[in-house]
Amino acid sequence: MTSAVERDTAGQGVFGGVDSHADTIHVAVISDNGGHLADAEFTTTAAGYAAALAFLGAHGHVLAIGVEGTSSYGTGFTRAAREGGLTVVEVNRPDRAERRRVGKSDPIDAYAAARATLSGRADAAPKDDTVSGMRALHNVARSAIKARTAALNQITHILVTAPEAIRTRYRRLKAAERTDALARLRPAGDAIHVAVLAALKSLARRVKELTAEHEALTKAIDAEVTAHIPGLRAAYGVGPDTAAQLLVTAGGNPERMRTEAAFAALCGVAPVPASSGRTNRHRLSRGGDRAANAALYRIALCRMSSDRRTRDYVARQSEAGRTKKEIIRLLKRAIAREIFRYLTTNVAVPGIADLRPARQAKNITLTAVANHFGVWPAPISTLERGIRRDDDLANAYRDWLKAA
Repeated sequence: MTSAVERDTAGQGVFGGVDSHADTIHVAVISDNGGHLADAEFTTTAAGYAAALAFLGAHGHVLAIGVEGTSSYGTGFTRAAREGGLTVVEVNRPDRAERRRVGKSDPIDAYAAARATLSGRADAAPKDDTVSGMRALHNVARSAIKARTAALNQITHILVTAPEAIRTRYRRLKAAERTDALARLRPAGDAIHVAVLAALKSLARRVKELTAEHEALTKAIDAEVTAHIPGLRAAYGVGPDTAAQLLVTAGGNPERMRTEAAFAALCGVAPVPASSGRTNRHRLSRGGDRAANAALYRIALCRMSSDRRTRDYVARQSEAGRTKKEIIRLLKRAIAREIFRYLTTNVAVPGIADLRPARQAKNITLTAVANHFGVWPAPISTLERGIRRDDDLANAYRDWLKAA
């Protein structure tokens, strides 16, 4: 028979806090007025998650659960809690000042996560699982590029100290030609020559394999991004890598970011207020997701080099006395606003599939089209294949083909 105390406990609202690790999670429960109720440790297994949720529910009606590392060690618990219909909030680790003051342990961190949820200091919804596959592909593609770069650097370093005959023959070749030549090697000569050539051949083959692997991963990422948000992939200067990074940063549920200013802050491109007294100023943000910040930087550089509107904007800002760094910061903030719109709304992407067949039906070469519009053939080719987006050029190109 249920006692009165148990009935009162079951009816009260409680908040949970979770400090997650690779093998265990520590769960703490507090009342809706901040009082500590209980804490316990569970394993990171399906049974452990079920026991943790039962432990929380035994202390009352769970209003919300704050979890550290919802996209890493806390992913499993977050998924189980959401499937159980519970509200999960993403909690950042305590700042250094608080950690120095109260110390650090699993129970301390779990109670801190629960208090952050109760106070409203932590109120961000965690990312959902819809971009987890894209995140995995993107991470592997980035690691392939890092390994390829390391192998190319090793080839360069070996050639610096290689015997004179080897160094003279291969150092003068360009990167791609050198890699192809080294991959076809048949080591011969004395012991030193054979060893050095065998090392160079192995590295060159590694470079070619990693290059092919990265190209295949990029195609898979491109297909994922295009299927998920075609408007983002079609934006000018947004390639598969940058689109994937921005999607991973925002998550598959970008509605958790209420405004474009929140997304800009998440990417580290929102100026931070630094005013005091009569001083009214802003400083450069050093926070946010630095990988997303780098993605916005690459988009800005691409547009500065080839987008007419961006080049006109840069010229106006330069005349106003702003430096290149200041202009890039302004561009990244504006691009973040545009990207947020692509992430949160359905943007129609004009079709370009008709351009190439229409050109080929009239026996018009890419060079002829490029000469007419005053550009190189490459931009026309990438436009036809959907690799880059330029709505103005596409519309003008289509009208010209109809009149040709």
